[in-house]
Amino acid sequence: MYGPFQKARHALRGGAALVLALLLCAAVPANAAGVTADGTDRTASARMLVPVGHTVGIKLFARGVMVVKAPESGTPADDCGLRTGDIIVKCGGVSVTSSEQFQSLLQENGETATDLQVRREGESMTLSVSPEQNDTGTYCIGAWIRDSMAGIGTMTYYDPEDGSFGALGHGITDSDTGILMPFASGSLLPSAVKAVKKGASGEAGELRGDFDLTGDLGDLSANTSSGIFGTLDPGEFTERLGDAIPVASAGEVHTGPAAILANVEGDAVKEYDIEIIQIVEDAADSRDLVIAVTDPELLSITGGIVQGMSGSPILQDGKFAGAVTHVLLNDPSKGYGILMETMLEAGDPAASSVT
Repeated sequence: MYGPFQKARHALRGGAALVLALLLCAAVPANAAGVTADGTDRTASARMLVPVGHTVGIKLFARGVMVVKAPESGTPADDCGLRTGDIIVKCGGVSVTSSEQFQSLLQENGETATDLQVRREGESMTLSVSPEQNDTGTYCIGAWIRDSMAGIGTMTYYDPEDGSFGALGHGITDSDTGILMPFASGSLLPSAVKAVKKGASGEAGELRGDFDLTGDLGDLSANTSSGIFGTLDPGEFTERLGDAIPVASAGEVHTGPAAILANVEGDAVKEYDIEIIQIVEDAADSRDLVIAVTDPELLSITGGIVQGMSGSPILQDGKFAGAVTHVLLNDPSKGYGILMETMLEAGDPAASSVT
C-alpha cells in the first residue's frame, strides 16, 4: 500500500534507522522444470513457494537521478526543458550514479553548457543546460532531484529451490511524483516492528520499525509495478521460514474466507482471517482482489490494513493465492490484493504460469 518512502541518503547512514511504511516491486524468473523433494514433477504441478509475511528493511538506489519537483521559472533547469519525472542518466557524457556525483559533475563543468541525457516516459533525449552559481558559489541548475529510497515492507514469498523472493506486490514509487523508481541496485535488511499507528477512516495507519544496516539479507534485482524481486542469502532468516505450498492459479481463487500472514508485532508472523469479497477482472496496478479484514485481533491492533503490510501473503484453500497491496482510505478494514499468478508473471510471463 502506498505511503511515504524516505530519502535513502539520510536513512542509510549511521546505525539503525527509524522508518515508516513502504512501496516497492520487482520480478523473478520462474523455476526451471524439475522434480520436487516429494517426487512431484514440477512441470505437472503448481509452483511451490514459501509464504513469508515478515517485514524487511528495503533500500533501493535509482538508475540516474529523478527530477522530483518542477523547476522554477527562470532557472537553468527550466530554461533547458527539464520536467518533473525526468531521469537524468548522463551529464557531459558521464553516467550519473548519485545526487552527490551529479553535483560534482556540475562543479567540474562550471558555467560551461553541458549536455544532459534524460529519459522521459521511456524515451531518451538530450538537453543542454548552463549551470549558474548560487550565493555560496556552488554551480546549480535549480532542480530538486532524488537518487534513492528506503523503508520497511513485507516479504511475500521465498523459493527454496533457487533462493529467489518477491515482496510488496506493487512497485516502489517516488513519494513526490508517484513514478516508479528506475532500478539500479538495492538490498534487504533485517527488520522488526516496534510500533503500529492504527488506521482510521481517511487516514492510513502504518507499521513503524527499525532495520539493521550492518548486514544484508539479500539483493534486489528488479522494481516493477507488481512488486520487488531478488535473491536471499542463505542464513538464519531463511532457516526460520516455513514450508512451501502450491501457488493457486487465477481460476482457483474465489470469493469467500481466506487468511493473510502478517508481522504487526515485534518479530512474530501470525495468520489472520480475511474475506475475499471481489475478484476484479482485467485489473491494473496490483488490484486483482478486493479484501476485508475480519480477524478481531488484527482489527484491534491495526484497524485493518496499514502501510508496511504490502506484500503480506494471502492464503486460501491451502494454496498461495496472492498478496496484500493497498488499503482503502475511507475504510481501513478493506483493501486490495494482487493474485500470486499476476505477481509471478511480472518476472517471466511465459514461464511463470501455474497449473
